[in-house]
Amino acid sequence: MTAVQPALFTPAWHAELELAYARQQEWTRPVLRRYLGPLRVQKHLHAEGPQVCQHIIVHPPAGIAGGDSLNISASVGEQAWAQLTSPGAAKWYRATCPARQQVELRVAPGATLEWLPQETIVYSGAQAELSTRIELNGDARLCYWDIVALGRPAAGERFATGHFQSALDVRRDGQPLWHERQRVIGGDGLLDSPIGLDRQPVFATLLVSGEIDGELLERCRELPCPAGQTVRGDLTQLPGLVVARCLAGEALHARAWLIELWRLLRPALLGREAVPPRIWST
Repeated sequence: MTAVQPALFTPAWHAELELAYARQQEWTRPVLRRYLGPLRVQKHLHAEGPQVCQHIIVHPPAGIAGGDSLNISASVGEQAWAQLTSPGAAKWYRATCPARQQVELRVAPGATLEWLPQETIVYSGAQAELSTRIELNGDARLCYWDIVALGRPAAGERFATGHFQSALDVRRDGQPLWHERQRVIGGDGLLDSPIGLDRQPVFATLLVSGEIDGELLERCRELPCPAGQTVRGDLTQLPGLVVARCLAGEALHARAWLIELWRLLRPALLGREAVPPRIWST
């Protein structure tokens, strides 16, 4: 008689966070904070004055393991301005099954949303699957970025196994502005190929709604790379959307490049000088 082996049980976190913001006279204030499981926001801040409400999204377990699922949604009401960031890198650990994150963002006419999380680190062997959908209505404004680091170069870890996949859809009044699908397989030849990541473990994207003139476009393209940093990036103007992308040797280098672009583009496209959140310096 053959003994029946008990099924392996892998604990998983299932977390949800739902946020909403509204304009109340001169102030943007959070009007909804609903959470389930280990997702929270810290106390909201008005570091730039009453018009901009800043929230820091916190995932207390710090890492995302196989079977975990995170669902984040945020709605920004008319004339409100929300800036969402994170206190540190999101880490996706080696896993035997996929872990998932779904983000849904909605921005009403006259409102502004800045989605500026710190980097996503995908360990070798992770199975990370991310989906982001953004709906802009009327003249809503958006500044969005993501930074992805594959493996841990400082620890000598290449992204040798596992996979990273992401989907990003941005629509205005139901019409597509940006539609992208990515899937990177650990150990794939495109990690080293010149037509792929060209041996750079970090890639990043910045999307800002609106249009800029040729002079500002060239200023952005001519941003100097700080000494000792390895960043190769460029940007382009699409109808209603400025897109910037880069490859880098380290996540901090990619983030520094994005911040410098944000400093130039935010006043031109969003109408406010760039004030980096203090959490980025801690």
